[in-house]
Amino acid sequence: MILEAALLQVKPGMEQDYEESFRKASTIISSMKGYISHELQRCMEVDGKYLLLVKWECLEDHTVGFRQSSEYQVWKELLHRFYHPFPEVEHFEKVDLR
Repeated sequence: MILEAALLQVKPGMEQDYEESFRKASTIISSMKGYISHELQRCMEVDGKYLLLVKWECLEDHTVGFRQSSEYQVWKELLHRFYHPFPEVEHFEKVDLR
């Protein structure tokens, strides 16, 4: 399992529209092969700042399966217009602390 993490900065005044569009986009990502779960967190200190966390079975499920799909084009259309600056997406793997 890998964790996709993205800090998202939504343009001022567009937060409510963004959250509504994200609800629609959630049905897209949750239908993808290798998808496990996702959550969107709203920052309490900075207006318009969000944290997106998505769990995938493997890296390629996100970078190839989702990002190269026709569904991703709809995802982009729904969400990318809200971001400034455009977010960096990073992937993490769990550290075994045993």
